[in-house]
Amino acid sequence: MEKNSRGISFAALIIAAGILLGGAAIGTGFFFSRNTDRFVTVKGLAEREVDADLAIWPITFRVTGDELDKLQEEIGMKRDIVTGFLREAGFAAEEISYSAPKISDTRTDDRYRHGTLPDKRYIANTTITIRSPNVPLVKKTMESASALVGRGVAIAAENWETPTEFLFMGLNSIKPAMIEEATKNAREAAEKFALDSGSKVGKIRRATQGYFSITDRDRNSPDKKQVRVVTTVEYFLVD
Repeated sequence: MEKNSRGISFAALIIAAGILLGGAAIGTGFFFSRNTDRFVTVKGLAEREVDADLAIWPITFRVTGDELDKLQEEIGMKRDIVTGFLREAGFAAEEISYSAPKISDTRTDDRYRHGTLPDKRYIANTTITIRSPNVPLVKKTMESASALVGRGVAIAAENWETPTEFLFMGLNSIKPAMIEEATKNAREAAEKFALDSGSKVGKIRRATQGYFSITDRDRNSPDKKQVRVVTTVEYFLVD
């Protein structure tokens, strides 16, 4: 009987020890689990001003007439005048492209049905487009385009359908540096937060690059661009 009691007591001790060890293991696991949940989410910003590296300049002029064959001749003549002006300015032939003229018959066009008819039956709008990486040359030539009036070509005012565009195509060349800058900015914010909370910044838990935006610096300088990216980074916090 005494031997059985001792055996039961020994077994109970083993079970109790197992429970204690198991509890300790669970406690340690919980501690680390809670520790890995300590993190801070911050945002990092990087901005850079760049010059546009591509200009698209549509030049539109109007020709009117009563006979289609003569209308076509005048379109060709004025197209040559504009092309000559652009070549003299320094543009290469491959930077100049031509669109088919848009011809309206005022006798059948609904826009003129209830109003006074124009003197000429046909109205043709023709567009010549400059696409060039030489943005300064495009700007300079735009400023002197009024000289075409003296050569018999009146350029139509720019409208929303054919606006002049200044674009920045070199984003890939500055992406790595800007992402690095934004991430550094985010870490500085995380370190400030950790300092205030008595912690230290650990490894990155999760990071989201965000998207790059390219906007005009202001409405009067469309050739100057503002590139911006915001990254979201989660850092572990450690004691």
